[in-house]
Amino acid sequence: MLSAAEISALAISLKVAVLCVAIALPFALALGLALSRLRFPGKSVLEALLNLPLVLPPVVTGYALLLLLGRNGALGAWLAGLGVQFAFHWSGAVLAAAVMSFPLLVISIRAGFDGVDRRLEAAAESLGAGPWRRFLSITLPLSLRSVAAGCVLAFARAFGEFGATISFVGSIPGETRTLSIAIWELLNQPGGEAGLGRLVWVALAVGVAASLGAALLGRRAQARSGEDD
Repeated sequence: MLSAAEISALAISLKVAVLCVAIALPFALALGLALSRLRFPGKSVLEALLNLPLVLPPVVTGYALLLLLGRNGALGAWLAGLGVQFAFHWSGAVLAAAVMSFPLLVISIRAGFDGVDRRLEAAAESLGAGPWRRFLSITLPLSLRSVAAGCVLAFARAFGEFGATISFVGSIPGETRTLSIAIWELLNQPGGEAGLGRLVWVALAVGVAASLGAALLGRRAQARSGEDD
């Protein structure tokens, strides 16, 4: 059975992961649609910047967030004057997780949009459907499985986030100590093996469930795309 501290770490990880996906999804939908449908100057640069969190060490990303949004950071000092705090606060853990998982969400959503038959959108446009109506009635429904798969992957990535989180918000019990941070602390704590096994199994169960869900949704999306072809 999990202790109160372990349940707290699990609850914080779940809260961070859920809020991360909920906050990032609208922006990911907009960016995925823009990358899929539009041609504009600097598109390659934007794609490269989008993938930065996937190639940079997570600790570097967390440190960059700290420099930008810390109390003495370029934006952090200004936000502090407005009563908004991210560094060493649970909202910062959500932000760090969102930054790390955002590329996975956008990539999956864009792939779904790319798989939509443009002729259907063109037919709807010829019948007088505007951009929003075409998106809500054709593009989004036909790519919904890819969107869902991206949400599952982003959730899993946010749930397991460690490097950027520990650099940006630290480990505050009941505030920013996520499951991953709790596992890391037990690894460095003499006699921590007792609780370590329980937390590892919990993290493994969530990770496997999320991976299977994303794979199943992705396979169904590919099968549907093949049927449409």
